[in-house]
Amino acid sequence: MMRRMVWILGLATLAVACGHAPRQRAVTTPETELEHAVTLIRRGDFRRAQTVLMRLNFEFTAGQPEAATARYYLAECAFQLGDRVTAAHEFRKVADEFPASEYAPLALLRAGDSNLRLWRRAELDPTYGETALSIYQELTARYPESDAATRARPHVRRLQNQFAEKAYKNGMFYLRRKAFDSAIIYFKDVIANYPDAALAPDALRLVDSYRAIGYKDELQETCAHLRRFYPQATGLAKSCPADTTGTSS
Repeated sequence: MMRRMVWILGLATLAVACGHAPRQRAVTTPETELEHAVTLIRRGDFRRAQTVLMRLNFEFTAGQPEAATARYYLAECAFQLGDRVTAAHEFRKVADEFPASEYAPLALLRAGDSNLRLWRRAELDPTYGETALSIYQELTARYPESDAATRARPHVRRLQNQFAEKAYKNGMFYLRRKAFDSAIIYFKDVIANYPDAALAPDALRLVDSYRAIGYKDELQETCAHLRRFYPQATGLAKSCPADTTGTSS
């Protein structure tokens, strides 16, 4: 009986001792913290993820692939939290500083998206819209086979058409008022900067402006350009006969 009591007391003492043993803390590393931050982003908890990622900015060196991941997702947090200026800047830096990483094309896409969201008054200040278009075009040129480039191409077409339409309408405004020099500036803008836009062939109005003020050399040069790049444009044969001398009507 005595032995049994000693045995039971021994077990009780062991149980109490085990209950008060210090617990081992989970080991965290920058890599596991990064995984945690990405998980938070997927849950939509961008504020907490941002806090973790800002700390991780000092943990990874530029040569580590995790550095690109952390920087990209930090920029994404800024975008999702409404700070589009910071997001545009940070996405741009990811693309420039980690051009060989998988995040480079995605960063360019999101930099374009950030600028597009900042373009609130398109009729007054085209700066953000022009920057977005430039970045999207850069993306499609640098990483043409990427999924990001595929996603950017519709933005390129839409913005080109939008800017071309604005320039074309300005040109028509001055043409109707016989301010031919001003009209020429806008029509040339359409052809030079938005050659793939739907309205580009309509810049044949440039020919009308040159003809009206007797710019024969410019007329012939423009007609040659239009015949080469827009051979199916409506009214081309009439506006630019093959042997034009600048005097045909």
